[in-house]
Amino acid sequence: MPTSPTTRASATTNSPPTTNNATTTRPDTPDTPGDPTAPAPLFTPPELTPQLWTGAATRLLAKLLGEFAYEEIIEPVARTTGRGEAPGRYTLALDDGAPLTFAARRGAYGSWHVDPHSVERAGQPFRDPLRFLVLARRLLAIDGATLGHLVHELNATLVADVRIDGTALTSAQLADLDYADLEGHQTGHPWLILNKGRIGFSATDATRWAPESRTPSRLPWIAVSTSLAAYRGVPSLASPGRLYGCELDPATRDGFASALRSRGLDPDAYLYLPVHPWQWDEVLLPLYAAEIAGGAIVPLPTDGDARLPQQSIRTFLNTTRPDRHTVKLSLSILNTLVWRGLPTERTLAAPAVTAWMRGLYESDPFLRDECGVILLGEVASVTVTHPLYDHLPEVPYQYRELLGAIWREPLPARLAPGERARTLASLLHTDQQGRAFTAELVERSGLPAEVWLRRLFAALLPPLLRFLYRYGTVFSPHGENAVVVFDENDVPVRLAIKDFVDDVNISAQPLPEHQAMPQEVRDILLTEEPAFLIQLIHSGLFVGVFRFLAPLCQEQLDVPERTFWSLVRAEIQRHQARFPELQDRFETFDLLTPRIARLCLNRNRLHLDGYRDRADRPHAAVHGTVPNPLALPADGTSGT
Repeated sequence: MPTSPTTRASATTNSPPTTNNATTTRPDTPDTPGDPTAPAPLFTPPELTPQLWTGAATRLLAKLLGEFAYEEIIEPVARTTGRGEAPGRYTLALDDGAPLTFAARRGAYGSWHVDPHSVERAGQPFRDPLRFLVLARRLLAIDGATLGHLVHELNATLVADVRIDGTALTSAQLADLDYADLEGHQTGHPWLILNKGRIGFSATDATRWAPESRTPSRLPWIAVSTSLAAYRGVPSLASPGRLYGCELDPATRDGFASALRSRGLDPDAYLYLPVHPWQWDEVLLPLYAAEIAGGAIVPLPTDGDARLPQQSIRTFLNTTRPDRHTVKLSLSILNTLVWRGLPTERTLAAPAVTAWMRGLYESDPFLRDECGVILLGEVASVTVTHPLYDHLPEVPYQYRELLGAIWREPLPARLAPGERARTLASLLHTDQQGRAFTAELVERSGLPAEVWLRRLFAALLPPLLRFLYRYGTVFSPHGENAVVVFDENDVPVRLAIKDFVDDVNISAQPLPEHQAMPQEVRDILLTEEPAFLIQLIHSGLFVGVFRFLAPLCQEQLDVPERTFWSLVRAEIQRHQARFPELQDRFETFDLLTPRIARLCLNRNRLHLDGYRDRADRPHAAVHGTVPNPLALPADGTSGT
């Protein structure tokens, strides 16, 4: 008998994988009485209302116009009237020749900030980003296949935005949330238009598993034969038993072992790892069917701990036991440019990368004692190969990232009494009343806005600059990977960093500090020439976060953008003055050049890769250059 969509979703999201036909009804869906073959009632999210949809669409269209203009996918021109140029008004001719007009303010790095309520066409308000794609498909130079998928992904992003709006809290309420709960209120990547597409998820899947649903779940575990699975850990977790001793209660470990023995299997020949229920149902059951049938993969029950999905969507924080590790799982959905699996080689190497990074930190008094930077290490991993796909390098990369887990150190245990942590991305949030989250924190701190910003930059930049200049090593400090730690007065005091194996790059120019790097780490970390290595800080932090934070500070804190960027530059110069012996490195890794390359994220989806399968993960596009707001003024002064 076929299962209904609701029954199917219930079985995969609220129960561990089982070998029988038992299902569990969704907690928020009443049991359907009567004929069990009757169709389940259709579910419509209550927040899908005209008012919320129009509000989300209006903001997303403005973001689309601004970011497409920044990447020069479109080129609006200053609007002119009979009296000359209309200040701040721009026009864009669509495919039928009828112009779209809007008001915008230009900002650092050549960015555009479009007024959401100013967009008009034929003298009428225009608020529809989906319609814009259709009216501008030739202007955007996108083919039919890409256009079809764009409409799909843009719709999914809008639905997620509407869900966030329908349950939105004020900035004052958000400031009282802890790190884990605050994550569920974020609106996603500020630069990428299609930032919550999650291709592969159904509407029910998104309702259950998206971070904005804020729904803790008990993840099922599986046991995998060591003929397929491999374990790696930092020295303190060198054996799987040490990890499981931290992560699983004795009764749970005994239950897992008993489940294997009941099948005539030896528990010592298996590794345990949690699995995302969606991944089990959609990917693992079809693609590992032979291994499941043969007992190489054995479904197990949940460990009983509730976990909450974070902004990266495949990462879960333990809310039952916050002292236990955060876990990152394979999830074969397409979201923000890539499939969200776990590459086998990088997953295997994650603990070795952590050990090397930690070694740099522990031997450096500046990082360790003065900055107090928190490195949230990826301390253990289990990788599971596929008997066929992992030996076929020409197949799409999503098929070589199907199953694995990475355990990351939990943040709460690393905080001092009174400290609070918030992702850097949260500082860009603005509530439904127009109040910026940053403005709320500044007010609570009691500090003048410029002083608060100096404290923010003093917390963020010195550890990043130390790793760059001293060790030729760069994190990608984007809004989700960089976590700001605040004191009890909501003043920024230090930085926490995560996601090493995916987002740490090293200089391709040989440095003495790299001679002791283990070969396993050298083989896996991406290398870039110095001129491009600094782009990770520019694109991840300055363009990807500060480009949006600066206008917020001007609008709500009365800190002019010019002042904002001069404060950033002053912090870089202060660090350089502190370490004059590294002068040659300041020149090699020059963050203050007059122009930098323009990295583009939206161009990748529209023009480079679209939605085609490829054997390797895509990278950001480069298109021209932009002026660097951190460059020294012509007179060589600091500009402050």
